Formats: sequence, C-alpha cells, structure tokens
Amino acid sequence: MLSAEDEVIARGQAAAAGAASVAAAPGAVIDQALRAMAGLLTERAPALLAANAADVAAGEQAGLGTGLLDRLRLDQARIGEMARQLALLADAPFPPELTPLGELAGGLELAERRVPVGVIGANFEARPNVTIDVASQLLKSRNAGVLRTGGAALRSAAALFDEVIAPAAQGAGLDPGAFQLVRSADRAAAVALVTQPGLIPMVILRGSGDTTRELAAAAARHGVKTLAHADGGGVLYLDRSADLRLAEQVITASLDRLGVCNRLNLLLICADAWDDLLPAALAALRARGVAASLPPHDHPIGREWALIDGREATVTVAPAGGPAPAAVLANEHTSGLAAAIVTDDAQAAGAFLAAYRGTGAFWNVSTRLLDGFKLRGVPETGINVDHVPGPRGPVTFQDLYLRQYVVRPASVPAAGGSGGTDEAGGTGQ
Repeated sequence: MLSAEDEVIARGQAAAAGAASVAAAPGAVIDQALRAMAGLLTERAPALLAANAADVAAGEQAGLGTGLLDRLRLDQARIGEMARQLALLADAPFPPELTPLGELAGGLELAERRVPVGVIGANFEARPNVTIDVASQLLKSRNAGVLRTGGAALRSAAALFDEVIAPAAQGAGLDPGAFQLVRSADRAAAVALVTQPGLIPMVILRGSGDTTRELAAAAARHGVKTLAHADGGGVLYLDRSADLRLAEQVITASLDRLGVCNRLNLLLICADAWDDLLPAALAALRARGVAASLPPHDHPIGREWALIDGREATVTVAPAGGPAPAAVLANEHTSGLAAAIVTDDAQAAGAFLAAYRGTGAFWNVSTRLLDGFKLRGVPETGINVDHVPGPRGPVTFQDLYLRQYVVRPASVPAAGGSGGTDEAGGTGQ
C-alpha cells in the first residue's frame, strides 16, 4: 500500500502524463466534456446520492456541526444546480490565446499569450460540489489537476470522479488520467500536495483556519504557488440613514446558509443610531434563528462563526463610528473577504467603499453575492483574499494561466496554438 506522499506523487505523475491532452484540446472538445459532466451528474444521481448519504451518516456519527453537515450534504436540487452551472460554463467564451499589446521599435509587435500552468493541485474542505467546481475550472482552463478533499467527503468525491469526471473526459476523447483524486484521508497527503514544485507547481487551498494557513506556509517554503482561501466571514454596516426594511432584507439574505464563507458574520451599526437600528437588526436575526453576540464581547470581534461547532447560528453585533471607521474595523479585524453598507446616503456609501480593502465591497446588497457564479457567471475554484497582486476574490478558469510575452515581426501573421481555434476567437491554448 502506498504511503500518502507516494500516492500524491503517483497521482501527480499520472496527471502530468495526461496534461498535454487537455492543453492541446480544441475548445469544442473541452466544452463537450463539460456538457457530458452535466449530463452524467443527472444520469448518475442515484449513485452520487448514495455515496453522499454514507458520508453524511458518518459525519453525523462523528459529531460534525450543523454548518459542516450543510456543506457536506448533496441532494437532488444541489446536483441539479451543479449540472446547470456546468452547462453555463461550457457556454462561456474562452479568452483569446494571444492578445496584441502594441508595437516595438524596429517593426516588432508585442503580444501576450496565455499558457496553461500544467498540473494544478487543489486541497479543499469536505464539500462535494467543490470537486466538480475545481475539476471543471481546471478543464476549462486546459490544466490537469490533482484534487484532495477532507476525509468526511471522500466517498462523495470518489463517486463524482468515477461516475462523472473521468467518464466525461474519456467520452470527449481526452485523457481521463489528466484529473486525479487523492483517495487518502491522511493529513500527510495534504502536506505532500503542496511540497512537489516540480510536479504540482500551483495548489488551490480551500478551507478555513490554521490548517490552510499552515499548508500555505509549507508551500511557500517549497516554492509552490498557492491560491489560498483560509478565512471568510461577511461584514454588514448599517449606516444612520439605512432604510430599516432594506436592512432587514439584506440581513435575511445574508443568512440563508450558515456554513458558507460569505454569510453575515459581523454586523456593525452606526453608534449614533444604535438605539434606532438595533431592534430591527435583532428582529431580522431572530427570524433566521440566529443569535446576536452583543457588546461587551468575550471573543475577537471578527470571529468566524461558521467554523464554531454548535455556534454557527451566531452573528457578532458591534457599534461603529461611521462609514469609514466601519470599513477600518472590517479591514483590521476580519479576513477581508467582503463587506457591505446599507444606506440611502451616497456620500456615506462612497466613504465606506473607498476605505474598505477586501475583495468585495457592496452597497445595499448582501455579501452572499461574492461568488464566482453570481458575479461572473461561472463556478469558482475558491475566493482568494491575499493582499498582494494576483487574482483576488472569486478565482475562475480565466485566472489559471501563465503569461508569456511574445515579440515577433509585425508583418508575420499570428500563429495558432496547438489546440486549434476556439469559438471565442482565441486559439486552443
């Protein structure tokens, strides 16, 4: 039996062997595989639901919290939504392979070419839908992949690979080995995934808390690039001029699911209007069955309640001195995922939006909108909250590439990529 590290290496080698098949595929073939995945999700739903039921039962027996079980569970509606998103991803245009940037001296032309990374790894929490989200994004970006999920969702992920992902790729004429699932629940497999720079140079990390940060640090020590999603938690600020009915609607919309990262986590209320706004806010929380943690707090103001077993149905409520101070509180005490303001005052909204530094800033709408599909019409690989240049917020297939500068004589026609021409006008790479 292979060790966890040896399995990761073997999976990486298999994905690398199949990477050329995906990188060279015409856009029509990529989209054919995506549509086949959508069809197989529906066709193989009984097998998928049976595997997921076993995961959920084991999770309940192990004492997983309500939020974690919500993330873990599949049902017919969620499978249908996964299939619908795959079909829309198949319809999404490919970015052009070659983008002209201008002319250089001496009759030369400068262009930027998009080049696949090759093999991209992904380590994500026990959410079966993420298996499909990530695999489909890698396929659409013409990258191969090695995926690993938490042990709680391993049966579900394996069923999705065996019943949907591999058959769809093979049916479209792609090498099904380009996509691999690590089938070890051993924590050492996650470490191995982020320490193979020659084999898996980039890893998507989806999860929350110290585990993801530790994996990102290990990756950095080994020269592996990561797109990490370690922390979440949406912030909502109610300004003194907030419409009470709209405030209640935004609070309600922000708490439709308690186990997701972009739910309402910290509710800030204008200190000058605290007595006027607090009753409506508390009523909206109670209507969702959510408790308010009011001052004085015995915990960090930015605590992410979705991660606290048994306390998921909690929102921290605190005063803020105004729009800009509220944004600063969000910057300093939360992950920087997303924050929203409810106000009828455009100047107040402008001050809040200008001061907030997170990946999503919203006015009179819920932070639940911070989602690849809701914002950009395609699934996401995760939400990157890094405060450095690079893709931030929802990361989609359009972000998973290497930039190459191409300089050539301006009189030479553009050369196509190895994969032919996509419908969007770009070439196959």
